[in-house]
Amino acid sequence: MPSTFELCPGRMIGGDRPCFVIAEIGQNHQGDIEIAKKMIKMAKDCGADCAKFQKSELQYKFNKRALERPYKTKNSWGETYGEHKRHLEFSHDQYRELQKYAKEVGIFLTASGMDEMAIEFLHEINVPFFKVASADANNFPYLEKAAKKGRPMVISSGMQSIETMRQVYKTVKEHNQNFVILQCTSTYPLEPQDVNLRVITEYQKEFPDIPIGYSGHESGISISVAAVALGAKVIERHVTLDKTWRGSDHAASLEPAELAELIRSIRLVELALGCGLKKRLPCEESFHRKLGKSVVAKVRIPKGSVLSLDMLAVKVAEPIGVDAEDIFRLVGKTVNEDVSEDETITQQVVNGL
Repeated sequence: MPSTFELCPGRMIGGDRPCFVIAEIGQNHQGDIEIAKKMIKMAKDCGADCAKFQKSELQYKFNKRALERPYKTKNSWGETYGEHKRHLEFSHDQYRELQKYAKEVGIFLTASGMDEMAIEFLHEINVPFFKVASADANNFPYLEKAAKKGRPMVISSGMQSIETMRQVYKTVKEHNQNFVILQCTSTYPLEPQDVNLRVITEYQKEFPDIPIGYSGHESGISISVAAVALGAKVIERHVTLDKTWRGSDHAASLEPAELAELIRSIRLVELALGCGLKKRLPCEESFHRKLGKSVVAKVRIPKGSVLSLDMLAVKVAEPIGVDAEDIFRLVGKTVNEDVSEDETITQQVVNGL
């Protein structure tokens, strides 16, 4: 049975707890803290559990040549990749401001720590859990350092193999029991044939003592809802206020109406999943009284007769009698009064039933 643990203060995940929904703002805020606040509020209004950003200490995530390379695309915020990333990166003080705002709004806030120094900062400001991006899933020194902090972890698995994910599980589990692995395919937008939702069920078999989730980059909401039906306990989706804005993530992000519909659909599916025990439900009783079938006499059956199968038929009958499923139990029993042809066989007319 997958573990149930507290991912955020007062919010348990796993088992039969509701799916935890992460609204991944990432860097879709355009480098504007006021837009970031609007997106936090939007995530809360749509019903998400957590708003998430991406935090980098750029000199620790990239080498100098990576930051200095020209970056002239329709999505660029600068002449070089470093200028572009600096435009989108909030300062430590701005993160504290966003954290304070999220608390006022009433939604959890965290970020993907995109390098080891970012993890140190996120630990310092006391985020509820660390999100590990797919690019760091095979960064084992980083994983070990994060796991040793003792905070819950949510780990995406894009670009990784099952062999690598076994090592991820082993590395984190040695230091930290409270973590989630998310099935993920790292491309934007993600085509349906590349989603591979069946990995969720494979992860459930491979790692049966931790919750499994899904981080989606596809268009629309149907696939993410299907992930919940397969047992995903955490869903992460990128969000935006406008898909036409500058940035490569917007096309694979959900606008507010889509996010709200996703969460409504997740809660509907959770309700529909039920408990797994098959039985006649109270809501079916009136239909059963109307159309449920009973055993009736195929021929006239005199008092004292020993019932055989060729004396019996199954019909919708008035009054309701012995259930159709019990017809074989009647064979060999004796009736204690006359039963007319086509009349219901009730328990009262059968000895020893």
